[in-house]
Amino acid sequence: MVKKLITTVLLFLFATPAFAAGAGEIDLTNTIAGFTALTIFIIAYLLVISEEFLHLRKSKPVLVAAGVIWLIIGWIYTQHGIPKAAEEAFNHNLLEYAQLLLFLLVAMTYINAMEERGVFDSLRIWMISKGLSLRSLFWVTGLMAFVISSFANNLTTAMLMCAIVLKVAPKDLKFINIACINIVVASNAGGVFSPFGDITTLMIWQAELVKFEQFFVLFIPSLVNFLVPAIIMSFFISNEKSTPITDENFMLKRGAKRIIFLFMLTIATSVATHSVVNMPPVLGMMMGLGYLKFLGFYLRRSLPRSLDKKRTLATISHDEKALERLGNIVPFDIFEKIARAEWDTLLFFYGVVMCVGGLGFMGYLSLVSDLLYTNWDPTYANIAVGVLSAIIDNIPVVFAVLSMNPVMDLQQWLLVTMTAGVGGSLLSVGSAAGVALMGQTKGKYSFVGHLKWSWAIALGYSASIYVHFLING
Repeated sequence: MVKKLITTVLLFLFATPAFAAGAGEIDLTNTIAGFTALTIFIIAYLLVISEEFLHLRKSKPVLVAAGVIWLIIGWIYTQHGIPKAAEEAFNHNLLEYAQLLLFLLVAMTYINAMEERGVFDSLRIWMISKGLSLRSLFWVTGLMAFVISSFANNLTTAMLMCAIVLKVAPKDLKFINIACINIVVASNAGGVFSPFGDITTLMIWQAELVKFEQFFVLFIPSLVNFLVPAIIMSFFISNEKSTPITDENFMLKRGAKRIIFLFMLTIATSVATHSVVNMPPVLGMMMGLGYLKFLGFYLRRSLPRSLDKKRTLATISHDEKALERLGNIVPFDIFEKIARAEWDTLLFFYGVVMCVGGLGFMGYLSLVSDLLYTNWDPTYANIAVGVLSAIIDNIPVVFAVLSMNPVMDLQQWLLVTMTAGVGGSLLSVGSAAGVALMGQTKGKYSFVGHLKWSWAIALGYSASIYVHFLING
């Protein structure tokens, strides 16, 4: 009796939809079930946005929200006798996520391996040792962030450049704030013109909407996006010389240069896999992980022999520091690099993909698509998507656009690629780079400090759109 009563109540709440046209799907947009799912997603995303204040990892609310949304869908479709339709939809979204997960996991593993071998520390120490003026350092860190973020994620890039700024001018609050803004803008802009620069560009490339080589036409517009606010802000930085800092004991670890080479080879393999034999890019990336595992095997097996040679040389030269350093060396461990991947980001990505996929399966993305891309010109819609990504993370925004799959030409797909990537720079909370730097600087770079320069960033945003149409129109 109790079971029957519960079933009746659930049917009353969740089973009042009408069948939608096409593939046996059910339109849930005007039902309590749909409103419940939408409310759950909104609450989850409000918690994500509040991560900085609540110190709650952003993956937690979206993981729970994704589970509840698909449980609602599964219940309704089971009651209508078509559970297979819901299962197939879930598996379709899960497959999309799995491909992106493995792709990103390999990329993050390579970045972590290069970081552990001292590649980024070597770059940081080289820059610090030059004793550049604050204005020169502003430009060098910005340009380096722009370049590095085209193949490394913007979070890692921004934190690397921020470490340099904090080391050189730890008490100059004005310089730290402006330099961090510049780094955030540069990191986000640099990730636009390469499929490897950002999760969103990777998603668009894997969806085969833009070919690998076609992303590079966004180089000049994204450069303009970075340069316009950078030029404006540079006038407010003194030309005072910074104090050079040296670290004579630093040296690259064994295999660092070979890992850089293998990363480039992995990228080439992934591109060839997709372009030549029409297989998913993740196939080439997983092969690249195999390259790194073979190198890790060689580094471990050859480590004792290498240490013996170095100890002999250090003993002959009476280099006590070198002997001490050699005693602390640990073997290269590929699984430790995998473990250090940004798992919270990867799990957050799962939650977003499944939440948006579930809401799309319910019919909400069709409504949004009609609102944006039917009632509006695609240009205005794509510009609005960029502005929206300053408030909501660009990953769910772009995944929603991909799920809508509006009819657009290449120019418009390139436009939304760029606006979604650089739009997050408008606010400090609009990108992972901005959120990370607020935590890294412990308040020296802040939301309000960033907001003071949002007008200059908006000028760069507008200029990049104009240049895109001028060059690629």
